[in-house]
Amino acid sequence: TSIGYIFQKFNLIPLLTAYENVEYPFIMKNRRPDDTGRVRHLLTMVGIDEALSAHKPGELSGGQQQRVAIARALVNDPAILLCDEPTGNLDSQTSIQIMEILADLHLRGRTIVMVTHNPETAAYADRTITIRDGRIA
Repeated sequence: TSIGYIFQKFNLIPLLTAYENVEYPFIMKNRRPDDTGRVRHLLTMVGIDEALSAHKPGELSGGQQQRVAIARALVNDPAILLCDEPTGNLDSQTSIQIMEILADLHLRGRTIVMVTHNPETAAYADRTITIRDGRIA
């Protein structure tokens, strides 16, 4: 079982393009560049077209960077996706789009564990656990 991570602050590599950021963990795992089309498919799935995939993170909006981060987290087909405030740095419309992507991934069988302070984001969950002062409430 593998695990994918989606960070609050994206953690994209600034010198790499969006495509290269997604391909990087694929190369690390498989010891070769992606010749399967998986990187392109994932970027398209999250709404990053071929033109945008050639841009570096600093040239993308926060929402676009988060989409790239989601594709990167999925590139090695993890069974579990850990998300740390995946909408924390996004506007409300982009947050909804990101949560719809995550909800769709869950419907396709992906386990998603998410940390959020936002009740609207938490409402997407099948199950919520509240922690107050370090204890399960």
